[in-house]
Amino acid sequence: MVTAVVLPVVVVLLVLVRVLGIGDDTGGVAAVGRTPPPERADLPPLPVQVPPVTPEAEAACPALIAALPLELAGEPSRPVQSDSPFAYAWGEPAIVLVCGVDRPAGLEPTSPLIQINGVNWFVDTTDPESITWTAVDRAVHVQVTVSPDTDSAPVTALGPVINDALPIRQP
Repeated sequence: MVTAVVLPVVVVLLVLVRVLGIGDDTGGVAAVGRTPPPERADLPPLPVQVPPVTPEAEAACPALIAALPLELAGEPSRPVQSDSPFAYAWGEPAIVLVCGVDRPAGLEPTSPLIQINGVNWFVDTTDPESITWTAVDRAVHVQVTVSPDTDSAPVTALGPVINDALPIRQP
């Protein structure tokens, strides 16, 4: 009986610790004597290539961009240099979100998708310099690019934000 109650609580706590970075050296609760993470202005602007803004992106993306957190997976937001207002970034190495991207080239009807927090992601690992997660079940595609050593914490944290801001694409 105790195991049936304690085990789920432990699992939830482990997930929260991993997603929020609480108590580790990469984010979360600051250790004594540790320099706090830099503020947005402390990180240089990041050039971000974006596709042309479509009418669909113009209609859907402002709600998502307005809802994005200032900190993601323990990383502060940072300015971007982009031709689109629908690009956003956090930290170094950068976590980059672009709303309103094209359908991923490698996405096929039989491609495996990963569902995290109600969002279906297509994961592209063909570039050795980055991993690209693309939310493919929304009115517009949302792309999150991370370094190859970054886990799913950013997309896990972004799932509820995407769910609240962007409707699911109806078949």
